[in-house]
Amino acid sequence: MTELTSSHTVQPSATVGFLGPVGTFTEQALLSQRDLAAAQRREFDSFPDLLHAVERGDLDFGFVAIENAIEGTVNITADTLTFDVDLLIQREVVLPIEMTLMAKRGTSLAQIHTVSSFPHAYAQCRDWLRANLPDAKFAPATSTAGAAEVAASGDDPGVAAIANARAAEVYDLDIIAHDIADHGENATRFVLVARSGIPPATGNDKTSLVVFQRADAPGSLLGILQEFAARQVNLSLLLSRPTKKSLGDYCFVIDINGHLADPLVADALRSLKMKHDVKFLGSYPAATPLDDRDRDHAEAHLEEAKAWIRGLRAQLTD
Repeated sequence: MTELTSSHTVQPSATVGFLGPVGTFTEQALLSQRDLAAAQRREFDSFPDLLHAVERGDLDFGFVAIENAIEGTVNITADTLTFDVDLLIQREVVLPIEMTLMAKRGTSLAQIHTVSSFPHAYAQCRDWLRANLPDAKFAPATSTAGAAEVAASGDDPGVAAIANARAAEVYDLDIIAHDIADHGENATRFVLVARSGIPPATGNDKTSLVVFQRADAPGSLLGILQEFAARQVNLSLLLSRPTKKSLGDYCFVIDINGHLADPLVADALRSLKMKHDVKFLGSYPAATPLDDRDRDHAEAHLEEAKAWIRGLRAQLTD
């Protein structure tokens, strides 16, 4: 991949798409990465549009939200990566999230009758809104910053937005309330994707894949999970998604600890591929430290088992 250096950082000449406008949580997470902040950035109105642009070659990279600690997987991202495009994850970034309520200068909480935000963000603040703005209507927006932009540009001071504090600065809004998410330890996971390329193993990696069952048989999910359990490979995400082919037909989006270069991970993927259709979404550096001591021991046992088989085969007679 020409837009990556040997250390797998993005070159300044590369183009990186993100969910705009300026002031989204996606942009905030992107700017936390020095190489991405120095690249050529382009705003998009939706995650699918962004991901399709990467696949077409209009962009070198896409930067998208994929999971939230409160609301779970961002389904529109997961589904687009699963069904609609062929892209590979290059890295993940985890951003602590603080939801902020903002409105036009001089607006009080009592004046607010409408709250706008990206639906995933709004859902993370349901309890606070129910307690403090029980009669306020919800106006969905394509992004949190888009909601802030609407609140700033409209004539009605009663329209508020849920976004990050930077959006209040960008769009000259007053912050009415800080930290309104229903759970304090809120964070969102973002991924950088490209058309090709698998980063080298770092020893602290994740691998993402989608498993499509060739037949819906009793115990099929158990069989998938046992491929990993038998090799001491830990799952950090297991998500079932409808394949959109028929009612009750599901695939499984899976994140595991480890890299394609790890013998046990490769062995698990090989075994899965023999029994199911598997879409590989990438092996990439994890954003947080992973505990893989059990797998390290299992890899040692795997090498012992291979040596044992080699010894037995050496005794074969013609």
